[in-house]
Amino acid sequence: MERQTRLLIDLHLPCRDGEALHDALVRRLAGLPQGLVRSITWDQGTMARHLDIAKGLGAPVFFCDSHSPWQRGSNENMKGLLRDYFPKGTDLAVHSPAHLLAAENEINRRPRNALADRTPAELFEALLASQNQSMLRH
Repeated sequence: MERQTRLLIDLHLPCRDGEALHDALVRRLAGLPQGLVRSITWDQGTMARHLDIAKGLGAPVFFCDSHSPWQRGSNENMKGLLRDYFPKGTDLAVHSPAHLLAAENEINRRPRNALADRTPAELFEALLASQNQSMLRH
């Protein structure tokens, strides 16, 4: 999820391992303007190849403290939105990349109170079109 606009960027992983995550993440974020990906934050846990991911994206990887969901408030909210499409315990491997992309598109086109009833998609498009890509910062 992109933090300024709350745009969801999901990944379809053919298998759950560090190499698949690395390849999918670098491939999906590679088209973004340089400097837009400034950091990546994960929940606590072992993240294989996180140093390779940080190097490939040119952004540091941070890990939250154990049992501290408030350190990732926006991500926790996004997980709630995703539960509308994929209930807790759902095996995402049974869903096609097209199905995941359709859910991503619906979520990104849903207006948000936190964004003054604008959508993440429209704010992200404005951010990409802006010469000053920090335009949404307070």
